[in-house]
Amino acid sequence: MPGLEPLCYSAAATALGPWVMARRESNIVRAREFTISRDLRINEMIRIPQVRVVDEDGSQLGVMPTRQALVMAQEKGLDLVEVAPMAAPPVVRFLDYGQYKYELTKREKEAKRKQRAVEFKEVRLSPKIGTGDFETKVHRAVEFLEDGDRVKVTVRFRGRELTHPEIGRTLLAKFGDEVKDHGTIDRTPVLEGKSMFMTLVSLHKPRVHEHRTTGAKPDGAPAPEGDGAFVPEAEPEPTPSASPAAEAAPAGE
Repeated sequence: MPGLEPLCYSAAATALGPWVMARRESNIVRAREFTISRDLRINEMIRIPQVRVVDEDGSQLGVMPTRQALVMAQEKGLDLVEVAPMAAPPVVRFLDYGQYKYELTKREKEAKRKQRAVEFKEVRLSPKIGTGDFETKVHRAVEFLEDGDRVKVTVRFRGRELTHPEIGRTLLAKFGDEVKDHGTIDRTPVLEGKSMFMTLVSLHKPRVHEHRTTGAKPDGAPAPEGDGAFVPEAEPEPTPSASPAAEAAPAGE
């Protein structure tokens, strides 16, 4: 539109045409590649004249030219990996880079498998809940809190029950007192619409649930069939005392 100046490029660059714009975009891409490559430089990517070398077993080999360190690494069948680029001079180490990346990925997967995010569970009550049902809900909430989860306790009102919100507030206060050994009230009872709720925070650390392999069985136990579901054992067929032909033969023959 006339009267509007370009936001990213100067008037001179616009006058030179798309060649300047393409050149600048190319420089941006090169800068990004350079930033990524500096995360962990290996072998010929290390262009510092001198480096401090650490052997594969952790012993110090001192400061030497980068080319000499690269030749030593190649003679051992290893890679030259820059492990401390901000040191003076940078520190490099002889490593099997492929094996290093594999072990690093494996450790990250193992750590992720053992991690357990805190979940938000909900327990629902009614103003006319019975004593037995109330105790069941409390027991369920305690299980959630023991696993380290947060619990939202909700009281739902129906019809004219909404005219007595103090019943819900008293019920939630009683609920919080029942689980005080496992969790604390993070948010006091609040009435929103036809529901009143509060949130509980666990006093326990999140419990890690190990993922069991499908079909895993204790030593000596019979292996399950199919997809791991329980299959009752077939009863052994009775052994006939005589052949069917002998049983069918008439007496005296």
